[in-house]
Amino acid sequence: MISQKLTDLQLELLKVYSFQPNEEDLLAIKQMLAKYFSDKLLSKIDTVTTDNNISEQDLDKWLDE
Repeated sequence: MISQKLTDLQLELLKVYSFQPNEEDLLAIKQMLAKYFSDKLLSKIDTVTTDNNISEQDLDKWLDE
């Protein structure tokens, strides 16, 4: 069996769960995490498209291929 260390994120989430948050708090945490990673992805996409002169029309065209 391979032993793997937990990431910093996993350790922080374990700390949160140790306080036994209610369902409403868990949902809020999930939404915050989803928004954070969504915003981060959109920011990277914006950077790549700007740096490479990729237009929204280019993206739409690629989706149709």
